[in-house]
Amino acid sequence: MKRFAIEFSYDGTNFFGYQGQPNVRTVQGELENALERIFKERIYTQGAGRTDAGVHANGQVAAFNCPIDRLTDKDIKNALNANLPEDIYVKKAWEVDKKFNPRFAAKKRIYHYFISMREKDVFKRNYVWHFRYKLNVDAMRKASSFLEGEHDFSSFKKGNDKKNPVRTIYKIRVLEITNGLILIRVEGRSFLRSMVRNIVGSLVRVGLGQWTPEKIEEILQARSRQEAAGTAPPHGLYLYKVLF
Repeated sequence: MKRFAIEFSYDGTNFFGYQGQPNVRTVQGELENALERIFKERIYTQGAGRTDAGVHANGQVAAFNCPIDRLTDKDIKNALNANLPEDIYVKKAWEVDKKFNPRFAAKKRIYHYFISMREKDVFKRNYVWHFRYKLNVDAMRKASSFLEGEHDFSSFKKGNDKKNPVRTIYKIRVLEITNGLILIRVEGRSFLRSMVRNIVGSLVRVGLGQWTPEKIEEILQARSRQEAAGTAPPHGLYLYKVLF
């Protein structure tokens, strides 16, 4: 039996997150529904990461066993795209080792978060965080440097996340890519639930001048979720790429 991996994108607007759940629409659920239509049996998938409701993906990766050995990677891509809804698209498929699990095999995950300081565009309301106040990008960039490296990120986790809070962020970039549009790019091996959005929320406080950049280091060392800012909205976040 062959095993395939796929890289795919999705618009998270109308999903209750990535992970399959009963009685609600999820990305994993739609993917496995499409595979069931193709193979006439339920096919279990393993994803590289879980995104929350409203979060998007440019380069999510999932793997699954293929019960028909004659199918090629091109066949898998075409069959899935013919059976998936319009808000999910498979960009490529490739054969992998039978033990390949993208969650554990991933060496780096890259997230992008977009903040727009421009006048609100109703057509982009589900894809950027419209923020009506001017942000100091240089201060946000300085603040982000305190988060790079291996740290206990308890201050930036979701309250009920029981996983080991020690994580490594390889790099954070804060860029004003066009006038009024900010990109925050966060690279790491793995992340706690809502960790990137909680980081963004705190960097925004710095950008507003409410906190100094050094405040981020204090929050990190406090290891308390109560010390950090609120969580940034989900619709500005994208799982941009997973590297193996």
